[in-house]
Amino acid sequence: MPNRPLAFSDSQTFTTRKSVATATKPEAFLTIEDVSKVYPTKKGSFTVLDGVNLTVEEGEFICVIGHSGCGKSTLLNMVSGFAFPTHGEVRVQGKPITKPGPDRMVVFQNYALLPWRTAFENIYLAVHAVYPNKSQAEKRAIVREHLAMVGLSEAADKKPPQMSGGMRQRVSIARALAVRPQVLILDEPFGALDAITKEELQEELLKIWNDHRCTVLMITHDIDEALFLADRLVMMTNGPAAKIGEIMEIPFPRPRDRARIMEDPEYYKLRNHALDYLFHRFAHDE
Repeated sequence: MPNRPLAFSDSQTFTTRKSVATATKPEAFLTIEDVSKVYPTKKGSFTVLDGVNLTVEEGEFICVIGHSGCGKSTLLNMVSGFAFPTHGEVRVQGKPITKPGPDRMVVFQNYALLPWRTAFENIYLAVHAVYPNKSQAEKRAIVREHLAMVGLSEAADKKPPQMSGGMRQRVSIARALAVRPQVLILDEPFGALDAITKEELQEELLKIWNDHRCTVLMITHDIDEALFLADRLVMMTNGPAAKIGEIMEIPFPRPRDRARIMEDPEYYKLRNHALDYLFHRFAHDE
């Protein structure tokens, strides 16, 4: 028998095309899929996270908020590669995360700087580790560029004990950005700072992010901070067995002006909604 072209009805053709389109749809930049984390204890298994699902597009700024013990840091540690899911998977650009890497840099609340090294040396160590084949002149230029980016060119030779908390956190941010990560992970980086320094660094972080647009995941306990910085606010339920309870879209256009945002009635609607979520629907038991 001669070969004949297969015939499809209009509905069949549509279904086939739709299936092909679905199959070829690109995966989100960062995917957290059905992630659970269970720790063994003397009293039995303890579930920290249970069935967490989240997709993040490249260049998004995501804040994660929730009460202590809800697994925020555990979740971000699985993105950084310092911890691994008991069930489920975390992927960047479709590849499972199996270890830490310079494509995912972390800025901690306690700065994590070597106190016997200068600001310049702390950043240089990271640059040298990631770019060992670059010339010394190139590596030093990268360090100088990022010290200038955070306004610390004049403090290059100071050691952490000689710097304020805000300066130390600037060094930590410069060190993380100097290796050009795809994902910047911030674990409540401004929590230990006074209110004025915190606002200054929030402004600095937004300026740097606007210039470079790496993907940011940030833990915070500060609703106002999240509303100023983030594209979306991920609100966790209480632990144990915490999961994502709600995701709030933050609609304010960029670049953002703090005073203008705080004059917007929508700001207070969002703020009150987040406060209600945290302190009424998911308040800690007394």
